[in-house]
Amino acid sequence: MTTQTLVILSVVDIVALIAGLALYLFIVGRQLTRIATNLEECAELVRTIKGHATAIDPGLEHVNRTAGVVAGALPLLYGFAEDIVKGATYTPPAPRPPAAPASGRRRSRLHESVGYEATPVS
Repeated sequence: MTTQTLVILSVVDIVALIAGLALYLFIVGRQLTRIATNLEECAELVRTIKGHATAIDPGLEHVNRTAGVVAGALPLLYGFAEDIVKGATYTPPAPRPPAAPASGRRRSRLHESVGYEATPVS
């Protein structure tokens, strides 16, 4: 190869490299712009949540105090439950016999609704 051909191929390689880098930077820039937009939306949501939490904050001390009272009563309630269950034992019920069929003949009232009167069998 001649020197002129090598120079042309080097220039083509450098142009291809610069074009590849420019495309890469364009793609990365678009992705970073999308991420920045999502982060702005998230920041707005966090501000909204923080505003809602400031309304809840004063009542939180009362809730924590009440939860402490309930947690303190749990061992006592557990002891009461153990005392109640201590003497109780489960005894399963005795098995039931099968149901007996209905005695006698069953009479249908559908006949009367259509005007049929059956004569009683003696």
